[in-house]
Amino acid sequence: MGIKGSIHDPLNLLHQHTPSPSTSSGAIDLSRRRFLVLSGMSGLALALVGCDETTASEASVSVVETINQYVQIDTDGSIILFSPHPEIGQGVRTSLPMILAEELDADWNDVVVRSADIDVRRYGLQYAGGSTSVIRRYPELRRLGAAARHMLLEAAAQSLDVPMAELTTEPSRVVHEPSGRALPYASLASEAATVSPPAEEVLTYKDPTTYRLLGKRITSVDNDAIVRGEPLFGIDIVRPGMLYVTYVKCPSVGGTPKAANLEDIKALPGIVDAFILEGMGGLPSYNPTSHTVAPGVAIVAKSTWQALKARQSLEVEWDLSEASTDDSDVIAEEARHLVETEAGQVASVTGDVDSAFASAHQTVDAYYQTDFACHAQLEPNCCVADYREGAVEVWAPTQTPVATVAGLMVVLGHAKPEDDPQQVVGAALTSAKVIVHQIRAGGGFGRRLENDYAREAALISRKIGAPVKLQWTREDDMAFDYFRPPLFVGLKAALTENGTVSAWETRQVSVSADGDTPNRDSQPEEVFLAQATVPNIRIVNPLVASKTPTGPMRAPGANTFAFAEQSFIHELAVAAGRDHVDFLIDMLGERRWLEDGNPLALNTGRAIDVIQSVAMRAGWGKDMPDGRGLGLSFYFSHAGHVAEIADVSVDADKAVTIHKVWVVSDIGPVINLSGAEGQVEGSVIDAISTLTAQRVTFKNGAAQQSNYDTYPLLRVDRTPEIDVHFIQTPTIPSGMGEPALPPLAGAVCNAIYTATGERIRRLPISEAGFTL
Repeated sequence: MGIKGSIHDPLNLLHQHTPSPSTSSGAIDLSRRRFLVLSGMSGLALALVGCDETTASEASVSVVETINQYVQIDTDGSIILFSPHPEIGQGVRTSLPMILAEELDADWNDVVVRSADIDVRRYGLQYAGGSTSVIRRYPELRRLGAAARHMLLEAAAQSLDVPMAELTTEPSRVVHEPSGRALPYASLASEAATVSPPAEEVLTYKDPTTYRLLGKRITSVDNDAIVRGEPLFGIDIVRPGMLYVTYVKCPSVGGTPKAANLEDIKALPGIVDAFILEGMGGLPSYNPTSHTVAPGVAIVAKSTWQALKARQSLEVEWDLSEASTDDSDVIAEEARHLVETEAGQVASVTGDVDSAFASAHQTVDAYYQTDFACHAQLEPNCCVADYREGAVEVWAPTQTPVATVAGLMVVLGHAKPEDDPQQVVGAALTSAKVIVHQIRAGGGFGRRLENDYAREAALISRKIGAPVKLQWTREDDMAFDYFRPPLFVGLKAALTENGTVSAWETRQVSVSADGDTPNRDSQPEEVFLAQATVPNIRIVNPLVASKTPTGPMRAPGANTFAFAEQSFIHELAVAAGRDHVDFLIDMLGERRWLEDGNPLALNTGRAIDVIQSVAMRAGWGKDMPDGRGLGLSFYFSHAGHVAEIADVSVDADKAVTIHKVWVVSDIGPVINLSGAEGQVEGSVIDAISTLTAQRVTFKNGAAQQSNYDTYPLLRVDRTPEIDVHFIQTPTIPSGMGEPALPPLAGAVCNAIYTATGERIRRLPISEAGFTL
């Protein structure tokens, strides 16, 4: 089964398998690395720098597999740890340094966390997407921490003139128990920097039972600054001489400005300039290394307020000849017709599906649908760009800073669209034509994998010859999103007389910009549960034309398909007259990996464990009052096995109350318990928002929802109690930003069926008359 469907890789650059910690291609092989002392850095006694050697085959996967400047020990006792990945609220600026600090045996009170520079030569790929940060970095960060600790121990042995075997570490110091002497890391740093790097085979790792940090609740390193309102986010960035920009684009995707009342705008208070930007690259299509820039009208002012005020007076004549004319109702009708007429290309088939259906004791089929949705992150897109003498420096809250570099090189004329992005990024770093600073983002959920706002800011800065802050409005964010693709899927299953599934068919319609290939993150999701035990499976993929740009949204693919699959499996259990928990566990079959040794593949044993655990915690099978029921759902995504049960009641007016949600997850060892719990809770809350009333509709290619009044978020008083539990299987840890979102909709809708007997097959539930 490989990586597809398990982890969304936004850059298509991950290895197909993430090996175990002992074999990870991303880990630092200390036997062939060198550690260098950095001179000229005031106050620094030690800096450990890992210089990676990359083979040609490795280079084909990532630009440069280089790890550099992760650990610095200052003479004042500070231990500076660098976090390589963008922080978008998922907690990696805390969790990744925790891995280093644990093996280093650093006192967390001594740790200062800094965001690493964007430099693939030293840090390899740097991005936040697919819940991959931990699973990709865990082996190498452990090794770096263990190597630094080994070098400090060796330096202490020389300083104390004792055998290294007699030494141990305590937080931020080396201890010689026989003599009672102890040396702080700061006093050893200079000498440790001269020690030869240890061979990999001599490294020792801490016993997990002795961990002081990993698995504990550690508050975010940014919490104090967030509470105080200190500048952390892209929206906070200010540069000397900076001007402020709003950029107006055609509401219908693909429209271009023919004319505008630019002279009237320029005469308004505080306005520095107003002009039409022609754009480049054609219709927007999700691609993190994209070079497209939508045409529009830029208004440049001395303040954001003046720019937005002037925007209210802007009048634009739009050329709609190439613009989208999408109507979401028409798209939905065409999609359902494709499913009902059994159109579409067979994407995959296993066994003899037709014979299995012909001999079935009974068949069950259903049609499930969800609408387009937008990311609606709290901080609208923004970017500061400073273009000078052919080069640009940008401060961007992006999930893909390396891809930002590649896109900017193209739009500024330093590279061609057809050039290899890896070579383009290398050229940018060598020439300093593009410098990107990673800034904490106020949410992303996949929207900031695309960097259109950075490209817009760079071109506007070049046009006016000054640094600019481009600030999108909330309405811009919702109108020009890369929307979550809708789900149009027909599911059909054959049941034997014993109530087991003998055949499964998925007919999932993909939206397609060109009518020939599915948009990315729109193609059919892998049917993990069916693949576990069902011998006959067919997946068919019809295409429906749509120019509306789509892209990944939190738990891509799984975020909609899990609702359909898990609701449909409940339908099968009901049709078979069987308990849902028993039916689901039987579908999983014997305990095994679906692909031996691949942590990105479904493990049926881990799946069974989370299902049984959540059922026990929720009291599955207990008597419930009339109008109230429990609903179960399980899903495997992004290497996480997650089962959820929702306790739901429904009154006579179809008002839904979600009283409690139990979540049991297996993502391997938990790095930061506080962060992992927060991600589960956030996933549940996010999923309740999307299932309740969130949908984006289109008329004449334009989004009809524009702010939170028409795209509502879950309110605090409607938030259920959330019970979070982890089963920590001893395997490589994976991320928690996405796996807990997909099961929630199925759990709630199954509970609504149990409480009312009404099956919901379309989200949001408001379309069926339910309210929360």
